[in-house]
Amino acid sequence: MATSTTPPQGTRHALPTAVHAGIEAQIPALQRFAKRLTGPGGEVDDLVQETILRALNASNQFQTGTALKSWLFTIMRNAFYTAYNRRKREHVGMGDEWNHKLVMDAPQDWVVLYADLGVAINKLPEASRRSLVMVASGVSYDETARACGCEVGTVKSRVNRARKVLSDQFGAALLT
Repeated sequence: MATSTTPPQGTRHALPTAVHAGIEAQIPALQRFAKRLTGPGGEVDDLVQETILRALNASNQFQTGTALKSWLFTIMRNAFYTAYNRRKREHVGMGDEWNHKLVMDAPQDWVVLYADLGVAINKLPEASRRSLVMVASGVSYDETARACGCEVGTVKSRVNRARKVLSDQFGAALLT
C-alpha cells in the first residue's frame, strides 16, 4: 500500500504556519549557534536573517516529526558554508603589495629617460656597446664572444664596464 507524501486536505497550510511560529521561538538558539560559527566579530545577525529567510522560503518542505531546531541549524550551517566558500573566491580590493606596482611614472618621463639612455649607450666605446646590446638582447656570452672575435672573459668585462657606466649615469632610474 503506497503512502502519499502530501498532507491531508485540512493540514496543507497548517504546517507552514506552525513552522513560521516555531521559527520565532528558535531565534535565540539561532543567534547562539551563529556566534559559534562566525566567531568574534562575525556577521551573526546577517547569518540568522539568511537562515530565517531560507527556512521561510522552504517551510513547505519541512516534514512533520522532524525537530525544527535541528532543521534550522542545518539550514544555518549550509548558509554559512555557502557564504564562506563564496568569500574565499571573491577578492575584494588588492593587497598592499599590488598598490605600489599600480603606480607608474608619467609616460613622458620614460620617453625622456629612454632617449637619454640611447644617447648614453651611443657614447660607449664601440666594442662595449656591441657586447652590451648583444647580451641585453639575449645572445649568450659565448655567441657574443665569437661574433666580436674575442674571449668570453673579455665580453663579460666589456658588458660589466658598460653597465657600470650606465648605472653611474642613471642610478636608480634604471632599476625601477
